[in-house]
Amino acid sequence: QVQLVESGGGLVQAGGSLRLSCAASGHGFSSYTMGWFRQAPRKEREFVAAIPWSGGSTSYADSVKGRFTSTRDNAKNTMYLQMNNLKTEDTAVYYCAGKSGSNAFNTSPTFYRYWGQGTQVTVSS
Repeated sequence: QVQLVESGGGLVQAGGSLRLSCAASGHGFSSYTMGWFRQAPRKEREFVAAIPWSGGSTSYADSVKGRFTSTRDNAKNTMYLQMNNLKTEDTAVYYCAGKSGSNAFNTSPTFYRYWGQGTQVTVSS
């Protein structure tokens, strides 16, 4: 069982940066693939990035490639999402999630068992 808590959201101007954190408690974090998802008002929850337990073969949605970077520190049970060159369309509630297995390319939220409560990111023009 893993509990996840996101932090680091806020209001930023377009072109700015934010760094989200996802702190995990419980057992098994270091063996899980961890993902970031986001959900904007009136839209489906969508995949942003995922990183396997080893930290390699990280996957990204096309919309964030080259701007967002996901990393993890298993010793600290924490995952990060560095978001640069933010755009207004990045505005959403961002969630971290965890699943067993090492495949970071299963991008559907249905693959993920554990979820945080979300953190709001608002990008103004």
